[in-house]
Amino acid sequence: MNNSIQWYKVLEDKNELQEGRVMTVTAGHTDVCLSHHKGKYTAMTNKCPHQGGPLGEGSIENGLLRCPWHGWDFCPHGGSSGDFDDGLETFDLKIEGDTIYVGLEEEAPHEETVTDLMAETMVNWGVNRVFGMVGHSNLGLADALRRQEEKGNLKFIGIRHEGAAAFAASAYGKLTGKPAACFAIAGPGSTNMFTGLWDAKVDRAPILALTGQVATQVVGTGNFQEVDLVRAFQTVAEFNQRVEHQSRHSELMTLAIKHAILNRDVSHLTFPDQVQVLPANNAKAQTPEGRITQLSIAPPQEQLDAAIAKIKDAKRPVIIVGHGARFHMESIIAFAEKLNCGVMTTFKGKGQISDSHPLGCGVLGRSGTPIASYFMNESDLLIVIGASFSNHTGITPKKPIIQIDFDPLAIAKFHKIDVAVLGEISRTVSLLNESIEVISNNKIDQTEEIATRWEIWRAEKQKRLTEERGQGVSSIAVFDTLTRLAPENAVMCVDVGNNAYSFGRYFESKKHSFLMSGYLGSIGFALPAAIGAWAAVGNERPIIAVAGDGGLCQYLAEFTTLVKYKMPVKLIVLNNNELGKITKEQRAGGWDKWATDLINPNFAEYAKSCGGLGIKANDQKDLEEAMKRLFSYDGPGLLEVSADVKLI
Repeated sequence: MNNSIQWYKVLEDKNELQEGRVMTVTAGHTDVCLSHHKGKYTAMTNKCPHQGGPLGEGSIENGLLRCPWHGWDFCPHGGSSGDFDDGLETFDLKIEGDTIYVGLEEEAPHEETVTDLMAETMVNWGVNRVFGMVGHSNLGLADALRRQEEKGNLKFIGIRHEGAAAFAASAYGKLTGKPAACFAIAGPGSTNMFTGLWDAKVDRAPILALTGQVATQVVGTGNFQEVDLVRAFQTVAEFNQRVEHQSRHSELMTLAIKHAILNRDVSHLTFPDQVQVLPANNAKAQTPEGRITQLSIAPPQEQLDAAIAKIKDAKRPVIIVGHGARFHMESIIAFAEKLNCGVMTTFKGKGQISDSHPLGCGVLGRSGTPIASYFMNESDLLIVIGASFSNHTGITPKKPIIQIDFDPLAIAKFHKIDVAVLGEISRTVSLLNESIEVISNNKIDQTEEIATRWEIWRAEKQKRLTEERGQGVSSIAVFDTLTRLAPENAVMCVDVGNNAYSFGRYFESKKHSFLMSGYLGSIGFALPAAIGAWAAVGNERPIIAVAGDGGLCQYLAEFTTLVKYKMPVKLIVLNNNELGKITKEQRAGGWDKWATDLINPNFAEYAKSCGGLGIKANDQKDLEEAMKRLFSYDGPGLLEVSADVKLI
């Protein structure tokens, strides 16, 4: 026996392959065509020499093996093919009992490729979560990711739709401030990611898009699934490059990730098919060491002095924090406590200060509370930190404003402000804290007034809880129950629609983090976001996603992703068989209600069919017990609430 031959068991029972039939079997990493003709078993190459058609999917007709793609005929025992010199290579075969073994030459050790090099560089930079779908034009890159996962350096989460991959990576970036990658094939797989990439872009979440591409030599010829992805991604990707043969491959990955982190934007790399398997030729992966700077930059002194003077003169300042301040809240809350002033958030910033904190005023704006709007209107100075002044929030320009931000384009974006302070937020607020003896004099302590306003609002919510039309559960009841029963440190994933407005208004946060599609406002965000949140926190924090029926159906199949990876995500769907927010807008605009009715599956039964928990609550009296059962379940679960479309 040749010592270089390695034997692989390819068929447990030879009788599975009937006389006159062929099948594809796998020996190591090689597909083999196995034939049974005239009592003889033969192992041969599985690729037709014409276009690589899978011969194991063919048939034996008139004593000849016919390729399923183009009908070329070969001897079922391999060897020559009539008058042609393109016969089929055969491999050693042996039968022991009824088991068939195929002998192949021992595989050579894996030779590192440029995609191995780039994947290693990626994980060196801390990009160790990838959401995506493996397909024919990204297999070389997929294999490089697989190797990193086998080494324990990376977690790959296979999703059911590439749009969900991009949303999950966007949510991961919003929660952690670090980029994750989304991954797709050429053409439609890549274009499916577009919405999620825009979500990350407009909400300033770092993200890395990795796409397969057809071979370079057929680009521009109208090849199958060919889309010019560099041009297609030009509007969404701040860094946007095709990986070429002569690219400096590890440097290219370094630049992509560096741009994503520093600009909090989208980076895109597309990999032509043939480039993915090029040898790395002993090139080395890069690390971030010496390649990125600290960002704790102090503001110009004159801006800081102007802010201090403005705060010193104010008697009733309030602080408004946005999503951009989410990683700096400890120093901001300490500053507020020294001023005894109210702190309110934008909707995207919900939960950055607990509603149980003595200075917490809840959410400002259309998804907000009357507490926040009251204190903004009664203030004599707004200190706005990390917020974008969106119409949804409605920060008034009629009050004196100090704006603190680390993005110069975000400052005074829509209108003139009084004091612009450009600097890293924690560094800037710490400098303000150092001046607290100067600026804390003559301030009105707002603590008791905040408590009083909460009492008024909670009494109003109790009144609304009594509203009942007999047409489903009110959103007020859902979020009142959720406030009492949700784990206080859960990551809360919010969708779009009336459910989101009610979530912002009625749910009282504790130590929660909130994820939502902010500026893009993309329906369907909640469930994919929960996948991204789980990739970030694992089982260390509970994850709850709340969606309407319209939003959930956008990516309903991703519930199977929760089951596959044993993600203990809890999903609450408010089912009113209607795009209720759109109906409301139609009526408010004087339009007829049209095309907003929905036909839905039984969501609870669907969750059960996928292998998770499914519960349904039709009445308010069922809600508490159903929600307790949902949160106590060890695994992915869904609570379907029959909701009243008008009680929001």
